[in-house]
Amino acid sequence: EEARFASCLVMELSRLLHLVVIFCLTWMLIKIIQLYRQRQELLKTMSSFPGPPVHWLYGHIRELLPMSSTLKKAESWSCVYPFAFPLWFGRFSVCLMITHPDYAKTLLARAEPKDAFTYQSLIPWIGRGLLVLDGPKWMQHRKLLTPGFHYNILKPYVALMADSTRIMLDKWEQLITQETSVDLFKHVSLMTLDSIMKCAFSYNSNCQMDRENSYVQAVFDLCFLVNEKLYHILYQNDLIYWLSPQGYQFRKACQVAHHHTDKIIKERKECLRNEEEQQKIQTKKQLDFLDILLCAKDENGAGLSDEDLRAEVDTFMFEGHDTTASGISWMLYCLAQNPEHQQKCREEIKAILGDRNTIQWDDLSKMTYCTMCIKESLRLYPPVPGVSRQLSKPITFSDGRTLREGSWVAVSFYLMHRNPSIWKDPEVFDPLRFTPENISSRDTHAFLPFSAGPRNCIGQQFAMNEMK
Repeated sequence: EEARFASCLVMELSRLLHLVVIFCLTWMLIKIIQLYRQRQELLKTMSSFPGPPVHWLYGHIRELLPMSSTLKKAESWSCVYPFAFPLWFGRFSVCLMITHPDYAKTLLARAEPKDAFTYQSLIPWIGRGLLVLDGPKWMQHRKLLTPGFHYNILKPYVALMADSTRIMLDKWEQLITQETSVDLFKHVSLMTLDSIMKCAFSYNSNCQMDRENSYVQAVFDLCFLVNEKLYHILYQNDLIYWLSPQGYQFRKACQVAHHHTDKIIKERKECLRNEEEQQKIQTKKQLDFLDILLCAKDENGAGLSDEDLRAEVDTFMFEGHDTTASGISWMLYCLAQNPEHQQKCREEIKAILGDRNTIQWDDLSKMTYCTMCIKESLRLYPPVPGVSRQLSKPITFSDGRTLREGSWVAVSFYLMHRNPSIWKDPEVFDPLRFTPENISSRDTHAFLPFSAGPRNCIGQQFAMNEMK
């Protein structure tokens, strides 16, 4: 009896194992067929766009490493393929990289959603805020937040920015006596963080006096980790990335960033619970960015959810300080490399200030030469080197070439700003490119440091004011 039972059990287990093996093989075969079809569709989609040679497994990933040489390599390719070329990330992900204004104009005129491949990695950090939203919800948030960047709102910010800058310069006066080199980007990042906290959140953080600010370091780490993930084939799988050491570092840095923004939201909400404070906010002539978020109501009278609120605060806390810090640091670099232009800027500022020592709102429009130098540094070193989209419907470019729905397309501002068919001697720092005469003779989409179209940068005037 026992022998017969054991024999039957073995046979049943054998059948079950056989079925499992057949199921696994069938699943693998279906997956291989799906991947093959996906590959063929991608090849067909990109067939009319010639590009650099592709490795059968890695695509262009190896060519783009190390990350320090990525932009130089892409620049060499854009000289050979001056309008657009495909970039392969492995065998099954391909992006059409646009490097010419004619193509950029066609894409950016549409409010296409951000692509899942690039921006998906940002969601655990900044949530689904204005940067990554699409469709009606994006339109609702954009409409809601636009008043926060109105002329009248930005005007009093100049004094706050000047105060933050003075704190940074006082620190530099002390550092100068030590006769050692200084990493400007860290100091400038603390200054721009201080400014965005004061301007958008009415929050005096005193962050510039911290020797090691955990939030600034977390943002630096997160930017590096998100960029690194793009170039690692295995990390394109979320589970593998979550289990990796880099995934652990990413989660830890996200916690630091979220703790920072949660603290600001919590303190303002506690203030709003106080009726007297609530009355003060309602009688303010101009609401700050956080006031607008907390007081916002849709047509049904419902406010933003806690999730939406934190996503927008995380988004603007990051975008409102990191990109401007990059822009200011590169501008200082360009002026240091070109002292003759630096001297002209200094003379212009001295003439505007007279006996005063602080920039005021009315001074900004008089900074003609400084503005040209800022724009030229943004051309050479755009803080956001590009944007990417996923097509919701087919697109036809100016030369008749087309891409199908679902395609991944990117506009490289960095490559477009250095395209030799548009810019003479593109590597040369020449602020006179931005005289009114030269601007009028150039394509409107040749210079896009803040993107263009319906999804352009909502805070571009804030950023330009701060750089000035």
